[in-house]
Amino acid sequence: MLSPVDHLVTYELKGETFEGYFAHAGEQTRPIVLVAHAWGGLSEFEQVAAQRLARLGYAAFAIDVYGKGKRGSSPDENTALMGPLIADRAKLQDRLAGAIEAAKAQEGVDPTRIAAIGFCFGGLCVLDMARTGADIQGVVSFHGLLGGAPNIPSPRVSAKVLALHGWADPLAKPEDVVAFGEEMTNAGADWQLHGYGNTVHAFTNPAADDRASGNCYDPMVTRRAWAACDDFLLEVLGQ
Repeated sequence: MLSPVDHLVTYELKGETFEGYFAHAGEQTRPIVLVAHAWGGLSEFEQVAAQRLARLGYAAFAIDVYGKGKRGSSPDENTALMGPLIADRAKLQDRLAGAIEAAKAQEGVDPTRIAAIGFCFGGLCVLDMARTGADIQGVVSFHGLLGGAPNIPSPRVSAKVLALHGWADPLAKPEDVVAFGEEMTNAGADWQLHGYGNTVHAFTNPAADDRASGNCYDPMVTRRAWAACDDFLLEVLGQ
């Protein structure tokens, strides 16, 4: 595997400042994989995911949709940050588009080959990238929120879509999964969903340890999900 170099990236959108994280390995031009954060904001968890992708040969850009320095440290703070963007999906989608442009502006990237992965709230973010018709090749949602965007009731999805889902996730119940599948089918998407039995929300996060509340790390499912993600990225980016 390659050894990544990394740095923080400050970028502006409509008068607001955001701070992402960029990891890149090697001197040659690389395809881009954006990493969308969970409800607490860009953290070490997403940075580690970006480093992993960089070691595989991608240029990884962990995005920020809250704003520089805006991070949550408790469920209440996280909800206060995420809630307004869930309620205003157009605003969220605008910030996602800005993050894509910031990633494309980094040195050593191939702006014609882009994919995005996201965790929890970040899963919803990358699915919304697909729903808006962003010029990207594919998106991967890890235990993501699956609800459609009210401002795009009939999306047309050209990006390939992979959803990695814990079947017992209380934030995306089986009926939500069925609705998501119907949405993607109606959108004309090339989509797939991997459902992991006896698996709840946040299964990739080692800090998630409360199965009773529906949030629990599962190392075996994490391994399986990353293997599926790696195969998908090879397919859509041709790395």
